[in-house]
Amino acid sequence: QVQLVESGGALVQPGGSLRLSCAAPGIALYNYAIGWFRQAPGKEREGVSCIGKSGEIYHYYAKDRFTISRDNAKNMVALQMNDLKPEDTGRYFCAARVRCSGYDLFYEYWGQGTQVTVSS
Repeated sequence: QVQLVESGGALVQPGGSLRLSCAAPGIALYNYAIGWFRQAPGKEREGVSCIGKSGEIYHYYAKDRFTISRDNAKNMVALQMNDLKPEDTGRYFCAARVRCSGYDLFYEYWGQGTQVTVSS
Protein backbone atom coordinates (compact mmCIF):
# COMPACT_ATOMS: atom_id res chain seq x y z
CA GLN A 1 0.00 0.00 0.00
CA VAL A 2 1.61 3.22 -1.17
CA GLN A 3 1.23 6.12 1.19
CA LEU A 4 2.50 9.64 0.90
CA VAL A 5 4.10 11.32 3.91
CA GLU A 6 3.47 14.96 4.78
CA SER A 7 5.59 16.98 7.18
CA GLY A 8 6.17 20.56 8.24
CA GLY A 9 2.91 21.42 9.96
CA ALA A 10 3.10 23.42 13.16
CA LEU A 11 1.52 26.07 15.34
CA VAL A 12 2.40 29.47 13.89
CA GLN A 13 1.36 33.05 14.57
CA PRO A 14 -0.62 35.05 12.04
CA GLY A 15 1.70 36.48 9.41
CA GLY A 16 4.14 33.62 9.77
CA SER A 17 5.32 31.10 7.20
CA LEU A 18 5.50 27.35 6.92
CA ARG A 19 6.88 24.98 4.34
CA LEU A 20 5.08 21.68 4.01
CA SER A 21 6.71 18.71 2.34
CA CYS A 22 5.22 15.67 0.66
CA ALA A 23 7.43 12.61 0.28
CA ALA A 24 6.69 9.25 -1.30
CA PRO A 25 8.87 6.35 -0.20
CA GLY A 26 7.09 3.90 -2.49
CA ILE A 27 6.54 5.75 -5.76
CA ALA A 28 8.22 8.23 -8.09
CA LEU A 29 6.30 11.45 -7.66
CA TYR A 30 7.39 12.77 -11.06
CA ASN A 31 5.02 10.25 -12.61
CA TYR A 32 2.05 11.93 -10.94
CA ALA A 33 0.30 15.19 -10.51
CA ILE A 34 0.51 16.11 -6.83
CA GLY A 35 -2.22 18.06 -5.12
CA TRP A 36 -2.37 19.69 -1.73
CA PHE A 37 -5.67 19.74 0.13
CA ARG A 38 -6.76 21.14 3.43
CA GLN A 39 -9.52 20.23 5.80
CA ALA A 40 -10.59 22.82 8.33
CA PRO A 41 -12.36 21.70 11.51
CA GLY A 42 -15.93 20.71 10.74
CA LYS A 43 -15.55 21.31 7.02
CA GLU A 44 -14.99 19.21 3.94
CA ARG A 45 -11.60 18.77 2.36
CA GLU A 46 -10.83 21.36 -0.32
CA GLY A 47 -8.11 21.85 -2.89
CA VAL A 48 -5.22 24.21 -2.22
CA SER A 49 -2.89 23.77 -5.17
CA CYS A 50 -1.68 21.15 -7.63
CA ILE A 51 1.43 20.66 -9.72
CA GLY A 52 1.28 18.54 -12.83
CA LYS A 53 3.82 16.06 -14.13
CA SER A 54 5.28 18.69 -16.45
CA GLY A 55 5.34 21.35 -13.78
CA GLU A 56 2.12 23.14 -14.65
CA ILE A 57 0.58 24.73 -11.57
CA TYR A 58 -3.01 25.19 -10.52
CA HIS A 59 -4.15 27.30 -7.60
CA TYR A 60 -7.42 26.69 -5.82
CA TYR A 61 -6.82 28.64 -2.59
CA ALA A 62 -4.61 31.53 -1.47
CA LYS A 63 -2.79 31.80 -4.80
CA ASP A 64 -1.10 35.02 -3.70
CA ARG A 65 0.34 33.47 -0.54
CA PHE A 66 0.95 29.79 -1.23
CA THR A 67 3.47 28.35 -3.70
CA ILE A 68 3.72 24.75 -4.81
CA SER A 69 6.92 23.26 -6.21
CA ARG A 70 8.43 19.90 -6.92
CA ASP A 71 11.97 18.55 -6.57
CA ASN A 72 12.22 15.41 -8.67
CA ALA A 73 15.75 14.68 -7.49
CA LYS A 74 14.49 14.48 -3.91
CA ASN A 75 11.18 12.89 -4.91
CA MET A 76 9.36 15.58 -3.02
CA VAL A 77 6.69 18.25 -3.49
CA ALA A 78 6.60 21.31 -1.26
CA LEU A 79 3.96 23.86 -0.36
CA GLN A 80 5.37 27.19 0.79
CA MET A 81 2.80 29.10 2.80
CA ASN A 82 3.41 32.76 3.59
CA ASP A 83 1.46 35.39 5.50
CA LEU A 84 -0.58 32.73 7.22
CA LYS A 85 -4.00 33.63 8.55
CA PRO A 86 -6.17 31.97 11.20
CA GLU A 87 -8.54 30.80 8.45
CA ASP A 88 -5.69 28.74 6.98
CA THR A 89 -5.88 26.45 10.00
CA GLY A 90 -6.54 22.84 9.14
CA ARG A 91 -5.06 19.50 8.33
CA TYR A 92 -3.11 19.55 5.08
CA PHE A 93 -2.88 16.50 2.87
CA CYS A 94 -0.95 15.70 -0.28
CA ALA A 95 -2.27 13.29 -2.86
CA ALA A 96 -1.26 11.83 -6.22
CA ARG A 97 -3.19 11.17 -9.41
CA VAL A 98 -2.70 11.21 -13.16
CA ARG A 99 -3.61 14.85 -13.69
CA CYS A 100 -4.45 17.80 -11.53
CA SER A 101 -7.84 18.43 -10.08
CA GLY A 102 -9.07 20.66 -7.32
CA TYR A 103 -11.48 17.97 -6.20
CA ASP A 104 -10.30 15.13 -4.03
CA LEU A 105 -12.10 12.50 -6.09
CA PHE A 106 -9.92 10.04 -8.03
CA TYR A 107 -6.66 10.87 -6.30
CA GLU A 108 -4.95 7.52 -6.11
CA TYR A 109 -2.58 7.92 -3.17
CA TRP A 110 -2.91 9.98 -0.01
CA GLY A 111 -0.92 10.86 3.06
CA GLN A 112 -2.14 11.06 6.65
CA GLY A 113 -1.87 14.82 6.69
CA THR A 114 0.00 17.37 8.75
CA GLN A 115 -1.67 19.86 11.10
CA VAL A 116 -1.32 23.59 10.53
CA THR A 117 -2.63 25.87 13.24
CA VAL A 118 -2.47 29.62 12.86
CA SER A 119 -3.15 31.37 16.12
CA SER A 120 -1.76 34.09 18.32
